[in-house]
Amino acid sequence: MEYTIQKLAQMAGVSTRTLRYYDEIEILKPARMNSSGYRIYGQTEVDRLQQILFFKELGVSLEEIKKIITSPSYDETKVLKEHREQLLGKRKQLDVLIDNIGRTIDTMEGIRKMTDKEKFEGFKQQLIDDNEVKYGKEIREKYGDEVVDRSNEKLKKMKKEDHDEVSRLAVEVQDTLEEAFQSGDPSSDIAQKVAQLHKVWLMYYWDEYNKDAHAGLAQMYVDDERFKKYYEKKPGMTEFLRDAIFIYTGFAKNN
Repeated sequence: MEYTIQKLAQMAGVSTRTLRYYDEIEILKPARMNSSGYRIYGQTEVDRLQQILFFKELGVSLEEIKKIITSPSYDETKVLKEHREQLLGKRKQLDVLIDNIGRTIDTMEGIRKMTDKEKFEGFKQQLIDDNEVKYGKEIREKYGDEVVDRSNEKLKKMKKEDHDEVSRLAVEVQDTLEEAFQSGDPSSDIAQKVAQLHKVWLMYYWDEYNKDAHAGLAQMYVDDERFKKYYEKKPGMTEFLRDAIFIYTGFAKNN
């Protein structure tokens, strides 16, 4: 079955402007243009739009989506299965938070008591599940299930004051990185302070410190757009952080 741009937009719940933009950036081209110059979409385009919207729901950028769906190795069935697992993970997150809210309401109404630890269990589980959905596959392939599972267990046991401190550290890493980036020298004292702060932040999640793993993580920040987006406040900032960590860990000297 074929659809005009208006009919496809209405069916998919997007605007015609969105579809025109997708055409412009060549992520979703129409099957053809009719004699009147209107875009016409067929089944292939309908299926691709569904995939694009799946990825967007999972927070993937359009730039990254384009790379994925235009890759010669793109496997639609495999991707759909991965979508299903990720959406099931999101549903699990919501279930945990809904349960946490319910117990909080019960506490406020005097039905039960809720410990301070319980108040934050839902949020910690959500963070774990978020990380699994966004980065789980890559992290597990790189470090192995055992390392990731130990890290998750450490996060579950994190106290409120530790959670507050790790959140503060994350901000300090970012602020110090922006200051260090101005120097242009990843070996400078301020840049090495960033690497040290990053290590301290990291150890709230890791069981033990490993220089090679730290350097590998820094490289992953550069290689993976999802990680890079977090640190890339200015062009080149993520590479600067990687280089600073390479120097800090001695990785640059040994490789």
